[in-house]
Amino acid sequence: QVQLVESGGGLVQAGGSLRLSCAASGNIFRINAMGWYRQAPGKQRELVAAITSGGSTNYADSVKGRFTISRDNAKNTVYLQMNSLKPEDTAVYYCNAELSYGSSWWARSNDFWGQGTQVTVSS
Repeated sequence: QVQLVESGGGLVQAGGSLRLSCAASGNIFRINAMGWYRQAPGKQRELVAAITSGGSTNYADSVKGRFTISRDNAKNTVYLQMNSLKPEDTAVYYCNAELSYGSSWWARSNDFWGQGTQVTVSS
């Protein structure tokens, strides 16, 4: 069974920083892309940042230059360093991983999501 567990959310003042972590566990063979999404009240879930297994990254325009995504493949963990936070960054942040998993006699690929972690930026 595969799980993604997030940590690091909280309340911070505008201009502050937070670091989110997401660790994947279970019978994982390979993790391809990992990413962070967010959903603010009344809005659709949106991509914040993504990173491939090779380290290529992609960012939403609204966070470029402020957020940095990274991953530790040995730990099956992805991070999101968020600097210069703004009130409009307030949302529930979700970790996503596209991965292959299974056992010695079967395997499949799927997208998995974390449970979400609240980030609140006060003005």
